[in-house]
Amino acid sequence: MDSWVRFSAQSQAKERVFRAAQYACTLLGYTLQKNGASPAFLARIKQLEAHMSLGRKLFRLGNSADALEAAKRAIHLSDMVLRFCVTVSHLNRAMYFACDNILWAGKSGLVPHMDQEKWSQRSFRYYLFALIMNLSRDAYEIRLLMEREADGKHPQSGGRGDEGSVAREDGRLQHLAVRLKLQLRLLGHVLRNNPPLLLDVVKNACDLFIPLDKLGLYKTSSGFVGLCGLTSSVLSILAIVHPWLKLKP
Repeated sequence: MDSWVRFSAQSQAKERVFRAAQYACTLLGYTLQKNGASPAFLARIKQLEAHMSLGRKLFRLGNSADALEAAKRAIHLSDMVLRFCVTVSHLNRAMYFACDNILWAGKSGLVPHMDQEKWSQRSFRYYLFALIMNLSRDAYEIRLLMEREADGKHPQSGGRGDEGSVAREDGRLQHLAVRLKLQLRLLGHVLRNNPPLLLDVVKNACDLFIPLDKLGLYKTSSGFVGLCGLTSSVLSILAIVHPWLKLKP
């Protein structure tokens, strides 16, 4: 298993580049279609996108082992909420990669009679649940940091006095508006001071629309899916190039 983990670590950056290229093709195809490009040219873009997708699947052959190893490490986290979110996320990623590997075997012709649609749907379901766990973990981290900031920063306590004053003078709605404004300001402060967390939130939020669209739960357009996939891919590459931007654990 260690050899597979080393292989997947080496191929991760290449897979991200292929992913960025795949979703760039998706976005480009949508844009060209809207601008009246010829069907033959659109077909070539679609074929290039399919080749990029198949290439990505080849680079991910060892990722199930990597995800299982990450799940084993996450079991030992001291924080119960983080332990649950991170472990379940990695386990779902392992299942997602396993389904993706089977799908690769079908698309490459190794298993010619495979029901590719069925395995694709299974793959995206595991992917969706992994993203939900990732976003839940992000929300939990944000809440902890906001509580820490609120306890340690004097602007928050001063804001409470302002809230009481506004409530007495202008009523409950303005009181709630001031409170919301303070919370949003605190949220912005927390995210600005924690780039890895901000990057992870944006990346997971962008990725979320991909399985939602593929599973038919929230249909958008191929252009929007392409934009989301390209954005999250660029952010992933950024985290690989600058490891300090990767959210830990």
